Amino acid sequence: MRFVRWKNGDEAERYASADGARWTRLDGLPAGVRLVDLAVPEGRARLVEPRLAEAPGAELDLTRAATVMDGGDIWGAGLNFLGHSQDLGADQPTSAPGSYLRPGSCLIDNAGTIELPRQSDRVTAEAELGLVIGFPCKNVSRDGWRDVVAGVTAVLDLTAEDAIRENPRHIPWSKGFDTFCSIGPQLVTLDEFDDERLRSLTVSTVRNGEVIASAPVSGMRYDLGRLVEHFTAGRTLAPGTVICTGTPGAAVINPGDRVEAVVEGVGHLGHPVT
Repeated sequence: MRFVRWKNGDEAERYASADGARWTRLDGLPAGVRLVDLAVPEGRARLVEPRLAEAPGAELDLTRAATVMDGGDIWGAGLNFLGHSQDLGADQPTSAPGSYLRPGSCLIDNAGTIELPRQSDRVTAEAELGLVIGFPCKNVSRDGWRDVVAGVTAVLDLTAEDAIRENPRHIPWSKGFDTFCSIGPQLVTLDEFDDERLRSLTVSTVRNGEVIASAPVSGMRYDLGRLVEHFTAGRTLAPGTVICTGTPGAAVINPGDRVEAVVEGVGHLGHPVT
């Protein structure tokens, strides 16, 4: 099943689809219900499936969808693909995934404009697969990761690369600028993908129509289970938290460019750059 948030003025409407073609607006939801609450099995059975049965749905232009995030934190794995490690001339982490935590203020909706900050002379954009946490969880085992993940989404992650070339300790600062992260345009529930299908999904960074880097999920150094194990170790992740799983490679972007994150079978994000 697939879920979308849609901005209507100051309100965020929620839509669901069983096939990704016809979308039903989920009206009359209880107060405080978030997208991730609808995507977990209990939410689907109680709040979504009855509404899908009642309403046929309609087409929806996902290029105008809002970010799927409406709660939780944004964690990321660094240098999880060899290609991105080579972009930076750095070795991949060997004892555990590289990691960072970024502020929610950096988020933009799909098709939103990326504004390059004056504090950086080299900004890169990176496509990633995102894991959306569905339940409060801590110390999750590698084999139990599917039990806590509600679904997957696409991510476009931006970095002030000159800052981390100067000092890798600048990673959180380099990723926290306004407009530096897009997550969406839809949340696809995990039951649509078995492990083999997930590993085969291709993640691509595209600039001005040219594929700059592309690789399957199987090319990650640390697999999805290991990432969930790592990021939940000793800390509780809240529902709605997104784990960005790493990029196959980065594209340097400049004003006038258009940059995209394409995750096969999951989502397509596209943004102009100023």
